[in-house]
Amino acid sequence: MTMTLYGIPNCDTVKKARTWLAAQQLDFTFHDFKKQGLERATVEQWLQQLPWDVLVNKKGTTWRALSDERKASIVDAASAIELMLENPSIIKRPVLDKAGKFSVAFSDAQYKAIFSV
Repeated sequence: MTMTLYGIPNCDTVKKARTWLAAQQLDFTFHDFKKQGLERATVEQWLQQLPWDVLVNKKGTTWRALSDERKASIVDAASAIELMLENPSIIKRPVLDKAGKFSVAFSDAQYKAIFSV
């Protein structure tokens, strides 16, 4: 099974997800989207399963640092894609790609359900 975890390594939630996956001895590739970037096609693929307003982290410091005008301009998937490509830190983390099925964020219960553990 192909599995990719997207995020940034210094994010506490990403660290928890990586630790959980390793503890379950699940093989995965980590994609650091700050260093490795993000392809438009990847974000568009996420948005086929996840709502844009779930992927855009409106509770984080990156969102709060945006101007009110910029925040107001994020009204649909197209504007959210542009924002996520310009500033990947705005993406709620981690994004898990488990064989083409996507989930966002991490909790022990969520991952137990995803992996039937």
